Amino acid sequence: MAVPRPVEEVRGVTPDAIPFDEILEGQRPMVFKGMVADWPLVRQGLQSPGAAIAYLKAFDGGEPVVGYTGGPEIGGRFFYDDTLTRLNFRAERVGLSAFLDRMAATPDDGDAPSLYIGSTDLDGYLPGFRAENDLGLDPAAFGGRDPLVSIWIGNRTTAAAHYDMSNNIACCVVGRRRFTLFPPDQVANLYPGPLEPTPGGQVVTTVDLRDPDFERFPRVRDALARAQVADLEPGDVLVYPALWWHEVEALEPFNALVNYWWNPSPGFVDTPQTTLLHALLSLRDRPEHEKAGWRALFDYYVFGPSDAAASHLPEAAQGLLGPLDEMKARRLRAQLINRLNR
Repeated sequence: MAVPRPVEEVRGVTPDAIPFDEILEGQRPMVFKGMVADWPLVRQGLQSPGAAIAYLKAFDGGEPVVGYTGGPEIGGRFFYDDTLTRLNFRAERVGLSAFLDRMAATPDDGDAPSLYIGSTDLDGYLPGFRAENDLGLDPAAFGGRDPLVSIWIGNRTTAAAHYDMSNNIACCVVGRRRFTLFPPDQVANLYPGPLEPTPGGQVVTTVDLRDPDFERFPRVRDALARAQVADLEPGDVLVYPALWWHEVEALEPFNALVNYWWNPSPGFVDTPQTTLLHALLSLRDRPEHEKAGWRALFDYYVFGPSDAAASHLPEAAQGLLGPLDEMKARRLRAQLINRLNR
């Protein structure tokens, strides 16, 4: 089996010096060793899991969070049952402090349940936390838009490989984490699962990358040959581009990660996931010769340079082909709604 190569690591870089253009335009994930080692939560976690839990509980705003519980038989991997139609865990609204206490009381052995709190908005659920633990970056670093800042907490858990639509800054703050990353072009080699339901809102691989079944999933060998691995210690930061597949393993009895999701596209731009779903409805099952023609049209209007389709037209005649703004986005959205409601 191919051994994934390590993600590039650099030291001595401050958050305001993260080379975002190099990472995103070059499609080069990077690990910044020790970048957030001075965060109070990192220091508490290095003392003990109990100290980290007590620190987090001090910021509990009292709003219920979503807690995930899986039986010992799932081995920490939040996934599906054998039919791929039902999830292998349950989700419920829980008190943050009570769920943290449950984690603290759960033994670290093979008979323990898997406990997880995923993607919980820091400002909404742990008010005041970011005043002491934050990258401190100006919104300009994120294209002028505020990032979505979340915390992820659990025991020894695995999030099956999936992709997100935003770029990610992942800050390992308690425990160790391993990210196994795959470039977007490996989608077919990762054998994606159903569009719904999904374990966490995104499509995941059906391959157990901890022990791949190469007879059933032979192309995963090619994916692993392109994979990169980031082994993060407390205080390390991983930055990687949108649409990269990533499997995330939490490797200690108690783990926490803070992440910043951002996308520089204007807020009026719709999500491409909507486009993908509509393409399943409108394009996928057409004859191959028609799909080839539509591929050429998409290359011309969508995937080529954004100004190419309008470059030969006078500005007054460009209409929806000209630069997109909020008003044009509303017009496009209205047209689509009318057509979909036919």
